[in-house]
Amino acid sequence: MTATVLDGAALAAKIRAGVRDEAAELGEIGLATVLVGEDPASQVYIRLKHEAAEEVGIRAVDRRLPKETSEEELLGLVEELNADDSIDGILVQTPLPGQIEEPRVMRTIDPAKDVDGLHPFNAGQLFFGHPTLVPATPLGIMALLSEHRIPVAGARAVVVGRSLIVGRPVAMLLLHDNATVTICHSRTDDLARHTLDADILVVAVGQAGVVAADMVKAGGAVVDVGMNRTEAGLVGDIDPGAAERAAFMTPVPGGVGPMTIAMLLGNTVRAARYRRGLVAFPELRR
Repeated sequence: MTATVLDGAALAAKIRAGVRDEAAELGEIGLATVLVGEDPASQVYIRLKHEAAEEVGIRAVDRRLPKETSEEELLGLVEELNADDSIDGILVQTPLPGQIEEPRVMRTIDPAKDVDGLHPFNAGQLFFGHPTLVPATPLGIMALLSEHRIPVAGARAVVVGRSLIVGRPVAMLLLHDNATVTICHSRTDDLARHTLDADILVVAVGQAGVVAADMVKAGGAVVDVGMNRTEAGLVGDIDPGAAERAAFMTPVPGGVGPMTIAMLLGNTVRAARYRRGLVAFPELRR
């Protein structure tokens, strides 16, 4: 058995086409990205996001600060973007330099402009089952499962990784779709005991080969979020040999990566709808 490829590039192209039509209908939409420092990977991610935004008719605003920037200076920029009516979405690229407390920055972003879905209000909405803006990678994973009609309700889903941007929110989305969800992490004993039970396996830890081929359930659906640069090139978190056991599997690259950018653009359009009053954004009670 060879796994059917969960082709993120193809689905992302369809989603971007829909976003392009929505953006044209709404008029000018602004997405501001903030990069502190010169992390090479972050620079690549920002470039790809800007190229994709411009392709679908979203105006991308690139704000860059030196790595010595203080937390207060960054918070000041975020407040400036919050107040800017030409900006519908704000994304602060992580990781941030050590002198800056990331949670405080995320709490400062206007929740209705929080296209990364990391503000506590948006995270809370997801927790309660009333999602507003949700992190893009988990949204992309769920879209891939839906596109290929992979049953979620009643399935055993195992998420390896507990990050705020992928692991925890995708676990919540799977749970809301009635999967039975297990979250594994670096302290999990006997990881294979859990992964071998997974009808749906999502791995997002950033460690090449952390899940070996023989740790994947035969006939399962496997989503590899990892992007690891090695001497052999760009590889995921799962041994590619798992494709001989799984029924469905994302490629690396070309799987989750394109979906993340497409769903980020979708979040930006959703934020624009919130700000124009076309979709009601829940009242934030302090």
